[in-house]
Amino acid sequence: MPVALVVTVSPRLPGLLGPAGWRAVTSAPALAALPGAAATADVLRADGWTVTDVPDVAALTRDVVLLAAPGETPGKSVAGAQEPAGARLLDVAAVMDRLRSPGGCPWDAEQTHSSLRGYLLEEAHEAYDAIVDDDPAAMREELGDVLLQVVFHARVAAEAAPERRFDIDDVAGDLVDKLVRRHPHVFGDAGPRDVAEVEAGWEEIKKAEKQRRSPTEGVSRSQPAAAWGQALVRRAARVGLPTPQPADLTVDSPEELGERLLGVVAAAEQRGWDVEDALREAVRRYAGELDAEAAARSAGD
Repeated sequence: MPVALVVTVSPRLPGLLGPAGWRAVTSAPALAALPGAAATADVLRADGWTVTDVPDVAALTRDVVLLAAPGETPGKSVAGAQEPAGARLLDVAAVMDRLRSPGGCPWDAEQTHSSLRGYLLEEAHEAYDAIVDDDPAAMREELGDVLLQVVFHARVAAEAAPERRFDIDDVAGDLVDKLVRRHPHVFGDAGPRDVAEVEAGWEEIKKAEKQRRSPTEGVSRSQPAAAWGQALVRRAARVGLPTPQPADLTVDSPEELGERLLGVVAAAEQRGWDVEDALREAVRRYAGELDAEAAARSAGD
């Protein structure tokens, strides 16, 4: 086989070559590329290199350094490109682009933020269930479905009017900036902190970022009433605002508490009461009280 060496390259990150890859390429008697390495071949040509495209190894007639995608050809090879963790996320974005582009999927092409919003909630619940069940295979699948919704919404937004437009790189960039900004003990000079100090620091950072006037701001009202109420109570306690009077708990474990709450649900059902609606109304009233108290404190400052 007239191949001096095979250099495996990344089909997702064209032009990415490590030291071993560059040494092989620069010392090559000639360069050829299999179809899986076409993008890297184009990058090299754009920089003045001569690279011959070949459909397979049998088409070669002289010794070359052959560029190929991983697994595209057997034989001796050097890893020309070490893909970083997360490289396959590029494939997700590329597949979504194909689905939304002309000639793609007609169903995907007609979706909007509004039509997709229910799927986001549904997939998040299914991922939650997989985590509760401690099922790693299901977690892997369901987290992928959540990721799909993120990429889908970002792709829809990339087609919006200029004042509403953003894309997946904007989403990722904002997330990276937020993570770095909210971890000064890791990326800055805040120094080591324990968990309580980290949580307190997050609240201060978020308060400065969002300019929130009340702990109710930024808490989802569409989540289940119990989760909504718990989030408000937690936030209120952190900033010294009133919390509801705790009920007497005569149980000794979360399991017993769950049974007690289930009994309350059963009793309410016998009376024809909707537990979710009742709790949601109570949480809504509490949220209003928090807003009023936060406004009063702000006016007094």
